[in-house]
Amino acid sequence: MNSPCPCGSGQPADRCCGPLLSGHKRAETAAQLMRSRYCAYVLCDAAYLRASWHPGTRPAEIEFDDRIRWLGLKILSTRAGGPDDDSGEVEFVARYRLGGRAFRLRENSRFVRDRGVWVYLDGDISQ
Repeated sequence: MNSPCPCGSGQPADRCCGPLLSGHKRAETAAQLMRSRYCAYVLCDAAYLRASWHPGTRPAEIEFDDRIRWLGLKILSTRAGGPDDDSGEVEFVARYRLGGRAFRLRENSRFVRDRGVWVYLDGDISQ
């Protein structure tokens, strides 16, 4: 994990999202959790995605399409979601390739603190 972090921060993965994915550190902000969840999708880490998903909205199973190649993440905006907040929103675009075609997933994600820990609640996908 000494390579650049898949989240696009420019930091080495072992100093960025790696400690979150391994459970050695918890996200301090909603945006940090968003970045680590993107990395979990890149790495097909269903356990991390489930652990970072609110229990009330978490799916029973998370399946990955091994034909998808994630290409990058861009955070467009954040609202609240800081170290002292109880909720927040992160709007992002994630680019990926499927079947030789490039796609963009744009979502406004909502995050809340559950027992003091940031978790993904839900999101609205837009075009």
